[in-house]
Amino acid sequence: MARRPLIVLAILYVVQGLPFGFQTAALGPYLRGEGVRLADIGFAGALAAPWMLKILWAPVVDAWGSARFGRRRSWIVPMQGLLACTCFAAAAIPEHGAITALLVAVLFMNLFAATMDVAVDGLALDLLRERGLGGGNTAQVAGYKIGMLLGGGVLAGATRWIGWNGLFVAMGAIVVAAMAITLAHQEPPSSESVHTTVRDVLRSLSRAMSGPGALTVAVVVATYKLGESLIDPMWPALLVDAGHAPEDIALWNGGIGMAASIAGSIAGGALATSIALDRALVICGVLRAIPLALQLAIAALGVPAVPELLAVIAAEHFLGGALTTAMFAFMMSRTDRTIGATHYTLLATIEVLGKSPLSLASGVIAEAVGYATTFAIGLGLSLAWSLGATMAPTRARR
Repeated sequence: MARRPLIVLAILYVVQGLPFGFQTAALGPYLRGEGVRLADIGFAGALAAPWMLKILWAPVVDAWGSARFGRRRSWIVPMQGLLACTCFAAAAIPEHGAITALLVAVLFMNLFAATMDVAVDGLALDLLRERGLGGGNTAQVAGYKIGMLLGGGVLAGATRWIGWNGLFVAMGAIVVAAMAITLAHQEPPSSESVHTTVRDVLRSLSRAMSGPGALTVAVVVATYKLGESLIDPMWPALLVDAGHAPEDIALWNGGIGMAASIAGSIAGGALATSIALDRALVICGVLRAIPLALQLAIAALGVPAVPELLAVIAAEHFLGGALTTAMFAFMMSRTDRTIGATHYTLLATIEVLGKSPLSLASGVIAEAVGYATTFAIGLGLSLAWSLGATMAPTRARR
């Protein structure tokens, strides 16, 4: 695949990562610093609901669009505009004493980003061929995590200088710049047959999900992040309770961590290109358990000095990024391209739904049994998935 389309895809995914990066890396420490209970911090994960529900309107995105303006751009550009407006509106929210307004703004940011994601995934499938899935998903995951790095790390850490309002103004400006690039890029026509009605899309989706191996693929996708979904929401809270400043934690997880995650995504993409995707999944899954074990040790024995802590954060994000890229390439390899946006969105929704219940309950579990036991459960789930993926018949078409 030509380099320019990969760059455009990466930029589009950067935009989508901005609000979720803020939510996952910066919002938790902020809420804890405002005195919010652990259980409520866990429940704040519900702000990602649009990423779980986007399958409900994905068939509309697949079926409707202007061929003249671009089937995918017909959705991407309006969503970028709405996302930018929401970021600028959030800039007017006071830093303290307006938690509800902030949460509502983040919810709408996720809604517009998730809807745009449906169209961008469809565009990626229009552009990518089988041999380009590793590189294409590297652009996808790395771009998304660069957005997370900006929204949850760089900009959150820079609030000391640009202020709370400046964070959201900067996010909005990035979205506007990406919109200009989107408008300047000519979308190529799809090489696949295009469904023109929602009913046709749903019929094709039903056939795809009832085919051989479809159930096994869905189970593997739904369970691959169970362990980290239980640990990740409580990790920043553990560090806050250990005496570290929320701003520092946001910078470590959203800055250093996301930089390591991007490097891991590149490594995972290279692995997914060089060997069978099912083997890449198992290798990345086994390695992923190592930093989870280190996080468990920290929860049980105490937080180490900053250099050692940063090493654990970097390892956790690096191997998590590698596993995510391998999984997304695997998902694309099992997607019916005639309904690319809808089918891939369904698999992505299964991925989000699979990890969300434990993420939402993580605060309740941590309050009931403590950080160490919670992390031990997460590690056990991660190891169990690696064992199950080894035995499951998940070999993807190459």
